[in-house]
Amino acid sequence: MNEQLLADNIAKLLERVRLSAEKSQRRADDILLLAVSKTRPPEDIRAAHACGLCEFGESYLQEALVKIEALQDLDLVWHFIGPIQSNKTRAIASHFHWVHSVDRLKIARRLSEQRPAELPPLQICLQVNISGENSKSGVDPGELAALAEGVSALPRLQLRGLMAIPEPTDDPASQRQVFAQVRALLEETREIAPGLDTLSMGMSSDLEAAVAEGATILRPGTAIFGPRER
Repeated sequence: MNEQLLADNIAKLLERVRLSAEKSQRRADDILLLAVSKTRPPEDIRAAHACGLCEFGESYLQEALVKIEALQDLDLVWHFIGPIQSNKTRAIASHFHWVHSVDRLKIARRLSEQRPAELPPLQICLQVNISGENSKSGVDPGELAALAEGVSALPRLQLRGLMAIPEPTDDPASQRQVFAQVRALLEETREIAPGLDTLSMGMSSDLEAAVAEGATILRPGTAIFGPRER
């Protein structure tokens, strides 16, 4: 995409985050922008990096591995944010720094067993199906405590917090209500895993509500790169 347009998009996005943080009496520096780069070519990621972004989120493993290889000259942090199949865990454990979409202990065990010994622990968020949608991945909130307890015990993973993708709505009050539920779940889960510090929630259309409810990682894609190409 056009590099000037990309730079303008990122500047506008950073201003949205700054204003949202100010409104909520938070520091914008405490909120990480995770650029969702799925379906975007390596050149777009390289251009976004030139504008100051370093953390990128991918959902499709094979596509992501091509980009990771093509961009290994850059100091990037890669986050896997898509559904995880058992046969993909070894590659995810070997190539990513973060995984946001763990919702089963079986998958977490495989990631821990397959994380290369020379790499630091894999940073993990548990994906919660907060809206109860059958089509969405994520652990049921009622089963979250047991999953957190199991993942916390795995040696090659570091449990950091929760991730959620709520059912889309244009109503800011409804957006905040759902994000508040995720925040409350994080606080409950801290009784099992006291070190949790991460709420991965909020995308291009609802990041203001997410910031207001304590998001620490935002996952915008469209606001940076424009509409997805597929």
